[in-house]
Amino acid sequence: MENLLKYIRSLTSFSDESWTLLQPALSEKQYKKNELILKEGEVCKSLFYINKGYCKSYYEIEDVTKNVNFFFENEIATNINSFGSGKPSEFNMAACEELHVIIFDKEKLFTIAEQHIEIESLGRHCIRQFASKQEEFSNLFKLYSAQERLEYIERKYPEILQRVPLIQLASFLGVARETLSRIRKRRISQ
Repeated sequence: MENLLKYIRSLTSFSDESWTLLQPALSEKQYKKNELILKEGEVCKSLFYINKGYCKSYYEIEDVTKNVNFFFENEIATNINSFGSGKPSEFNMAACEELHVIIFDKEKLFTIAEQHIEIESLGRHCIRQFASKQEEFSNLFKLYSAQERLEYIERKYPEILQRVPLIQLASFLGVARETLSRIRKRRISQ
């Protein structure tokens, strides 16, 4: 829980009293590799703070996996649309390796936030940071070629390249594995 408290305090002012008040909304859970955290069609009722490991969000379209995002240590993972609206999730989230998370229960979090401004502010900061990363990746796909997307990921998110298997990375970048291999070879030979 220490890592979570450091993360929270990196986002906003957060007193020891607020930390104590937040505890009933938090629980710890471990997931095995490939275990679903959120299944398509379920309503997302949690924010997942990643303490160890990483997970991905993805669609299954005609038996083909389309990776949408990866979430690593000291990040919040969720389906923001489902979490906010109460509508079913349009994608899955799964552990990519052994995953240790701290779960924020939405109902408990909202109840506490109604009475405590620091906790309400924390919720806004978490959602803002999550939405900012989503928008960043959305723009990446609107504005850049596959090679430029790879270069951007190398610069800003090197952990993705270090930890995500090539086939999953290709799916995330929106290219075939062979295309990604060619791009990488071309860049190495330059």
